[in-house]
Amino acid sequence: MMDTAQTSTDQKRAVVIGGGFGGLAMAIRLQAAGVQTTLLEKREKVGGRAYQLKDRGYTFDMGPSLITAPAILNGVFQAAGRDLRDYVDLIPLDPFYRVYFHDGSYIDYNGNPEEMKQRMRAFHPGDADRYDDFMRAVEPIYDAVIGDRLGSKPFDRLGGFASFLPTLLKLNAWMPAAWFVNRYFKDPRHRFLFSFHPLFLGGNPFTAPSIYLMIPYLERVGGVWFTTGGMYRVVEALATVFQEIGGVIETDCEVTRVVVEGGRATRVEAGERSFSTDLVVSNTDIAHLYGTLLKETPRKRWTEKKLAKLDHTMSCFLLYLGTRKQYPQLEHHTLILAERYRELLVDIFDKKILPPDFSMYLHVPTRTDPSMAPEGCESMYVLVPVANNASGIDWSTEKEPFAKRVLDFLEAWGMEGLQESLEVMHIMTPDDFASELNAHLGNAFAVEPKVSQTAWFRPHNRSEEVPNVYLAGAGTHPGAGVPGVLLSAEATYGCVARDLGLPDQWDWSRKGEVVLGGRPRVASD
Repeated sequence: MMDTAQTSTDQKRAVVIGGGFGGLAMAIRLQAAGVQTTLLEKREKVGGRAYQLKDRGYTFDMGPSLITAPAILNGVFQAAGRDLRDYVDLIPLDPFYRVYFHDGSYIDYNGNPEEMKQRMRAFHPGDADRYDDFMRAVEPIYDAVIGDRLGSKPFDRLGGFASFLPTLLKLNAWMPAAWFVNRYFKDPRHRFLFSFHPLFLGGNPFTAPSIYLMIPYLERVGGVWFTTGGMYRVVEALATVFQEIGGVIETDCEVTRVVVEGGRATRVEAGERSFSTDLVVSNTDIAHLYGTLLKETPRKRWTEKKLAKLDHTMSCFLLYLGTRKQYPQLEHHTLILAERYRELLVDIFDKKILPPDFSMYLHVPTRTDPSMAPEGCESMYVLVPVANNASGIDWSTEKEPFAKRVLDFLEAWGMEGLQESLEVMHIMTPDDFASELNAHLGNAFAVEPKVSQTAWFRPHNRSEEVPNVYLAGAGTHPGAGVPGVLLSAEATYGCVARDLGLPDQWDWSRKGEVVLGGRPRVASD
């Protein structure tokens, strides 16, 4: 077996498995710190869940559709001595989301307090009066996660977690998110509007802890952004920076085994190729890491029995649609909701069935960047939350009928002539998450964010099994979402830095702007 890793005898070497946002961020931090780093990616290009699809002039971001907390993203660039503004143009979105309710009413959601209160007053004047109270209640949670670096500190030692526990209890940050929100708002529309954010991380708002309610405050102070050319431009920028500073990317290179000798990982195997290394960072699914890549290594905590007890997030059914017709009633991000909220989530998370109704999230980047489709056309994806493959649903037979149900619904809802105008359609099901991303049970967001799987209770940033194996990405602390996986890379880098004596790289400001001494550069600059 050929060993392809060659470095000087005194330089540490690292292998990062998986080229999603977390893997790229971790690779940049390691390479910038002087660790010769090779990133191995299974597919033909990097991106992970943030992959890109192009077809007949239509460009689709296949996963993440927005940037929040651009300062955290820029921290990765700054670690390499670079600046985000030199690689991508950020476009501010307003509204952040348009939310259509089952009764035909809708609200445009943004971070402007006065505008939000005015719009909320049309639904429930008392709720509008409590908007400021709610934001004051979630601000300390935001301060704990961002200001006190809760999200970027590894909780691999119980003592470190215990020091934060009194603060989290004081803030009611372990209360289910929906319960927390319901104390402030009465109208069901407002209750959804301020509690749905855990769904962006694969969490059920009725079981996910209210620590995730820092997201509405994060959006309010940092805005919601898109990038010219799509979110994949950020992936390309990260890959470019990594290579500019000497990192190596190997694509079409699926890792099959992490070899452990003498209690430490010594090399990574990818088919017939072998990469010697001093440390390994896994940006792959937790069950895939321990159940496949480290399957031959004796494990004390992450045994097969323990892995089987982990709860994984729901999955997603996605339609990538290119239409010859545009739909101006859709904003860049549009949610279309069923009448049922909690009951629908019970069907998805608990009963794991295909319910008779569905809510959906539409990403329409052509509303912001028309270049992502041919002139006069629309590029969009439609995301419907569905159960993961613990459901037993046979997607090989269900995907076409389910896609037809979604398209029929959208036409009846108001997107006239949708099916007739379709020029491109691609379907992604939980089976594709499993086969393309090695996601256990076809999950869409890794380990479910609930109280018993949050912070110290999540898989640790430093492996509990092999001391020089580390984890980054959605499956470890702090969790999913672009800011979450970027913070995971920072937390994981902290573990490596402590182990190897590398420099601290915490360089994004507490509540600050995206760059050193300035505002984000937008496309109009």
